Amino acid sequence: METIACISTPLGKGAISIIRMSGKNSLAIAEKVFSSPNFNFKSPTPRLLTLGEFKLDEIKEKCMMVYFKSPFSYTGEDIVEFQVHGGTVLTQKVLEKLLENGAVLARPGEFSKRAFENGKISLDEAERIVDEINAESEGELKAVLSGSELKEKILSLQNKLTELLAQIEATLDYPEEDFEEDAKKEIGEKIKSIATQLSDILKTSENAKYLKEGINIAIIGSPNVGKSSLLNALLGINRAIVTSIQGTTRDAITESLSYKGIKLNFSDTAGIRETADTIEKIGVKKSEDLIKKSDVVLFLVDGSRKLNEDDRATYNKVKKYKHIVVVNKSDKKRIAEKFDEEIEVSALKKQNIEKILEKIYSLVIKEEIDFNSLVLTNERQLNILKNAEKIAYDILNKNESMDVMAMLIKKLWNELGKITGESENEQIIDLIFSKFCLGK
Repeated sequence: METIACISTPLGKGAISIIRMSGKNSLAIAEKVFSSPNFNFKSPTPRLLTLGEFKLDEIKEKCMMVYFKSPFSYTGEDIVEFQVHGGTVLTQKVLEKLLENGAVLARPGEFSKRAFENGKISLDEAERIVDEINAESEGELKAVLSGSELKEKILSLQNKLTELLAQIEATLDYPEEDFEEDAKKEIGEKIKSIATQLSDILKTSENAKYLKEGINIAIIGSPNVGKSSLLNALLGINRAIVTSIQGTTRDAITESLSYKGIKLNFSDTAGIRETADTIEKIGVKKSEDLIKKSDVVLFLVDGSRKLNEDDRATYNKVKKYKHIVVVNKSDKKRIAEKFDEEIEVSALKKQNIEKILEKIYSLVIKEEIDFNSLVLTNERQLNILKNAEKIAYDILNKNESMDVMAMLIKKLWNELGKITGESENEQIIDLIFSKFCLGK
């Protein structure tokens, strides 16, 4: 197998850049380009960070090198890493020198794929690495880290299914014995237990969508009720342009903040009203589309004036969706009519803003997320568990013969194996590792 090399840190200026190699020729290639009086390539010391010089044609770069001996490395192969001064040109030159001396450029995710192939990580552990790297909120990261027990959980269920298959085989081997009905009952109870465990994981992961993608909130209202001011107050920065001119916002502006570990994605939209302005019409149409797509709609009115036809028409569009009525300008005399369960705020003075955040959270997240339980955010894994749950209930709901039951149990075993890689095919494995960044 070829020795691969790649830059493992983001390109750009920084204190350190790391270039890594993996493969049986890693040390031999390193010997051609690196020298240090403290490192003996004939009897190398693993896991010792050594200061030396990297030869770049006419010049030498002072850097650090560390060697990991197979199988005690991330990939299970010999690995050599160089830590050089962080600079785009310098880092690229070091990589080019390794490629000139026999290494080949690694494909995205190839280091982790080799780790999987060499038994260093399971497929679910590989996916967790990608999810950790891509986590965009504290809640998502906690959920990803809570998934460390997934492999053990799935293997435990597969072991129970294997025992059931052995029990069925024993029943089929002695057809003259009259204990098939008792065996079916016992198998059914065990399958029910497995189905319940799958359902429990899916239930605790119901909020996974919001952990991963966040909650999408549209700020909706007629012109000049303070939508842009409210967005700025929620974010704590002046992100949207605020003027007294109607129709200032023509397109949706989306910004995010984190609340209780969940990302809240707020979209400030064009004021909804009848207009002859072609560009403003497009903005109004986008606002109406956002109402349908959002998890929560903040319907905003100006409390210092009576509701007009635009307000009422907009509310009629909003009220059939999950929404919160927000009455702005509480720092002024209240003239607008009262709504049920409204929240009064002053976007200008940033009053009661926290109440909006809490209300959004409680509307969407029905139960507090228990990060001590197994919470999955990976869509592929969730779909597999849903399929497995369906197969399990199919077994329970159909009074099949023992040989058909065995076939369904094997199907369930294979479906669960798609998470750990126990039954996965090469095409799917390639797809998963292609999601990794270069050098991982």
